[in-house]
Amino acid sequence: MPRLRSFFFGEPTTHTPAMDTGLLLLRLFAGIALAWAHGLGKLPPTERFIGSVGEMGYPAPELFAWAAGLAEVVGGLLVAIGLFTRPAAFLAFFSLMNAVVLRHAGDAFGEREKALLFAAIMLLFLLGGPGRYSLDSLINRRRSPIRIG
Repeated sequence: MPRLRSFFFGEPTTHTPAMDTGLLLLRLFAGIALAWAHGLGKLPPTERFIGSVGEMGYPAPELFAWAAGLAEVVGGLLVAIGLFTRPAAFLAFFSLMNAVVLRHAGDAFGEREKALLFAAIMLLFLLGGPGRYSLDSLINRRRSPIRIG
């Protein structure tokens, strides 16, 4: 159970208030920007977007179009508030890497750059957690036993 709790709510991996403040600001900006600029336009999926997902080879393009939009909107918002940060970052990272590898495979780097940058940020939160100033950290502290001495 402790490993599962650690996966969902993370362990604080930073040690300075400045670093935790930086992670908070990056989480807020990147999460909201991912949800607003990338995901919101995909919900509900348009016929064009569903067709694009189908061209990538997915067997149920409408289902996967919804999954991509929700991963970016819900995942971005959860990362922004620091709740279930690691699972949310994983879903967003997976969606973004699909865009990089499949959707933009033949495109110039400039076309892939934004998705790569967001994917790198999501990978940071997937591996490193949300930092001390997050709902995950607050939940984890409340559930941790009190240690004396």
